[in-house]
Amino acid sequence: MSEKYAHLPHIKTLEELKLYELIPDVVWIFDVDKHGWWWGNQAALKFWGLESLEQLINKDLSGDTQGARDRTVQTFELANVQGLTIDPWTTYPNGKPKTLYMRHRACLVGPNKHRAIIAYINETVDLGESPENLLLVEATRYTKVLVTSFQFDGTVVTENPAATEAYPHELTASDKYNVFEKRFVDIQAGSECLQLAIEQNGGRWTHEMNTALGVRKHTLDIRKTRHPLTGDFLLLVAEYDVTDLHAAIDEADKAKAQLQKMAHYDALTQLPNLRLFEEKGAALLAQAKRNNSQLAIIFADLDGFKSINDNYGHATGDKVLREVADRLSSELRESDLVARIGGDEFVILQANLHNQQEAENLASKIISIVSRPYQLAESQAKLGVSLGIAFYPNHGDNLSTLLVQADQAMYRVKHQGKNNYVFVDG
Repeated sequence: MSEKYAHLPHIKTLEELKLYELIPDVVWIFDVDKHGWWWGNQAALKFWGLESLEQLINKDLSGDTQGARDRTVQTFELANVQGLTIDPWTTYPNGKPKTLYMRHRACLVGPNKHRAIIAYINETVDLGESPENLLLVEATRYTKVLVTSFQFDGTVVTENPAATEAYPHELTASDKYNVFEKRFVDIQAGSECLQLAIEQNGGRWTHEMNTALGVRKHTLDIRKTRHPLTGDFLLLVAEYDVTDLHAAIDEADKAKAQLQKMAHYDALTQLPNLRLFEEKGAALLAQAKRNNSQLAIIFADLDGFKSINDNYGHATGDKVLREVADRLSSELRESDLVARIGGDEFVILQANLHNQQEAENLASKIISIVSRPYQLAESQAKLGVSLGIAFYPNHGDNLSTLLVQADQAMYRVKHQGKNNYVFVDG
């Protein structure tokens, strides 16, 4: 028998139960492991319409559903943790449903120490003649939704089996947090949720909860209600596990972000592509017009890149392109923009300029950093870069025109010896 049951009383024989016969209320002991009665007093026999204890012990329960069997196990486990449970049960003496408030204590019975629950009928619940009322009780018992009622101090009053199974946590004397708070991953959030529920007469919140399955995301639907016997105000909490739903939403958001990135960024270098460059470039150009500032468009085409692809393969060529992208990015300010627009072509937008000299300075830096050797597998390679520069407002007042002008200027550099820069009108 598990150590977690070592503290339970062990009733070895029926002889130990003689004093229970003096109790006028209904009391019986149910053997959880064999799913059958182990003992019942005379009041219990009368309740079931039986004449002998043997008839109770031999009562046929083969028709019970697996849910009913699970219910007895869950009740035992809850009583093992809490010491005593009080909740409604529907029984069927003489084949007719009867709902009772029952107290349960956990114990061990017989020489084999079977798990068992001692049931005391606490009070009959008047649900009227409507079978729908019984259905509601049964639905709460067997639903997978976690249902718990709390006092305003966070103490559990009742919980259904699903909640018992989800939160098999035992409070100790040293615990400074109540049961409501301890269910939350963030205990402070649990305390705030409890206070909000009291102040607002309920509500709906989603939090990460500490469950038997680990951390799960639950939506808590909380309503203020009254205890059916005492009339005290309680909080009725129904919890829905939305972990998978939120995981699916997160995955969808990631996929959407990835698709958006694929649509706007170059897969090889992670630089913006031409589409994103045009979107951001148009905004920067509009800003330059508003501020009466200048900007430069620098069209860059690598010199000698084809020979790297031919001699070392495309994988090496891709590695070199990624390094070129890193080098270009390192020389730009946050207000500037660089994009790969295809093959070995790049375009740079330099914003907030005061004169053309600033664009020339950047062009010189680009030539310098691109021209540094590239370490390949067993050797080094060198590249050059041809740059064409178009200037706003001198060479055009829209991005399309500036790009075309810069591209044409770059081809002039190609024809004039490469690895240099030239302005549109230079």
